[in-house]
Amino acid sequence: MTTDLDSSPQVVVRLDDVHKEYGDAKALDGVRLEIRAGEAVAVMGPSGCGKSTLLSMVAGLDRPTSGTVRVHGQDLGQLNETGLALFRRRHIGMIFQFFNLIDDLPALDNVALAAQLTGTSARQARRRALELLDELGVAGRKDTYPAALSGGERQRVAVARALMNRPALLLADEPTGALDSRSGEQVMDLLIDLNQIGQTLLIVTHDPRLATRCASRLVEIADGRVARESTLESTA
Repeated sequence: MTTDLDSSPQVVVRLDDVHKEYGDAKALDGVRLEIRAGEAVAVMGPSGCGKSTLLSMVAGLDRPTSGTVRVHGQDLGQLNETGLALFRRRHIGMIFQFFNLIDDLPALDNVALAAQLTGTSARQARRRALELLDELGVAGRKDTYPAALSGGERQRVAVARALMNRPALLLADEPTGALDSRSGEQVMDLLIDLNQIGQTLLIVTHDPRLATRCASRLVEIADGRVARESTLESTA
């Protein structure tokens, strides 16, 4: 089927026959996937099935051996490394299992830096960063360094950083994997709230509870292929 969906603003992610090989190993084997604006999609599968590789492709952190990856209308294969980095900063927010905060910057500066890297003035960036930290309930920790934050607080700071540039797409890689159950529930609630106000989400997880609570669609990966897709009813 060759419908012209790429030009539609409703399609935020489109993978078309994406293959990724590392030597003789096939990490992705002909993946086709679409994610529309406002969707929350969870990707699950056993370790080594290709789900992390898929996330890396969508983030522009790795390139397919063949096939095309489009995000927000842009064919990522047409961008060089500098262009990919700039595209990520402007259009993709990323949340990681282990937060990936800069240890020697306080929370406010960790968040503001994301906007400063796209050319926003320090003053404007810090103002928006403080607004986001306030919305996420951690403004009181703005001058605290990551080592002194709880896991839940660090993930909230990481979410604020991911949202700084109002991304078309928010990627979450095991976002509750390093958290205790209470902090994990809070981050799930936060992802649900973001999706309810229109944020498009792509979540990679081993946790079926995270998938069923936060996503409207489940994509199951096996041996580098999409094995099954199903619609989820929220249990939030």
